Amino acid sequence: MKTSSTIVLAILAAALGAYGYSLFAPGTIAHTEHAEHGGGHSEHKKPNDRVEQDEHGADRIRISDVKLAAAGVVMAEAASATLTDTLAFNGILRANQEAVVQVTPRFPGIAKSILKRIGDKVGKDDLLATIESNQSLTIYELKAPIAGTIIERQISLGEYVSEQKPAFVVADLSTIWVDLSIYRQDLRRVRLNDEVLIDPDDGRGEIKGTISYMAPIGSSETQTALARVVLQNPDGRLRPGLFVTARLILAARNVAVAVRRSAIQTLDNKTIVFVREDGDKIEARPVELGDSDPRHVEIKAGLAVGEHYVAENSFVVKAEMGKGEAEHD
Repeated sequence: MKTSSTIVLAILAAALGAYGYSLFAPGTIAHTEHAEHGGGHSEHKKPNDRVEQDEHGADRIRISDVKLAAAGVVMAEAASATLTDTLAFNGILRANQEAVVQVTPRFPGIAKSILKRIGDKVGKDDLLATIESNQSLTIYELKAPIAGTIIERQISLGEYVSEQKPAFVVADLSTIWVDLSIYRQDLRRVRLNDEVLIDPDDGRGEIKGTISYMAPIGSSETQTALARVVLQNPDGRLRPGLFVTARLILAARNVAVAVRRSAIQTLDNKTIVFVREDGDKIEARPVELGDSDPRHVEIKAGLAVGEHYVAENSFVVKAEMGKGEAEHD
């Protein structure tokens, strides 16, 4: 009898303990508290995943700068801008042919020493190689006629050389030619001294130049004519052989407020820009668009100068806001 009573008491104690634990379990507390307020099933939502609306009905989402940066989102400040009507061209960088010199041996002979290679910078009269003449069997020097960079070397140690082939090519790369291909339908709009913006696509921005030469003949293969821009290249940023793009400025107009084209999104059939609000919120701000060019869009209403907006990868914020709305529903 005592044994049976002991077993019964143990079972009761275990049941009461389980019931007590369930009362303090986090999930049960949330369920019990919600039930006491007459609600049904509830889910916990993180603050930065919740979409809310401001006093004007615009959607907002909490999202930190750290999270934005991790997603590759780039912020920018709304500002005035100059919108331009432009023509776009493709081009190629070339060494300035007026500053390229071929260094050719004076007499045929054997290369006895070579002191420079491709890529080396040389000064005027720097020694490039020595040649043993076949005629006199004496050694003479091959020197750089200008200061510049060795861009070609067609000579090897012990090799026979002659005046029929240049041993070195030296180029002064402090200036570079940009040769642009102009299609026939655009030729009437391109003139000498027109301003051109050259983009080397190296992340360092465009370079301003002017057209200094227009070819009098065109190419039968490409049906284009050549226009040339000469650019200064003191730091060696521009490398011959690489392709570039260019924009010819045809007209320009200043606007009070503009954003990058990549900032414009559509949400709930509204044209919006994602704007930083209250330090930790992003607002889907409805805006009225004006004129545009390949880089910027005028904002006629909805955004003020100095406000910070999502300039690049705005689709990331749009996806995050859509996720937040789904969870809120």
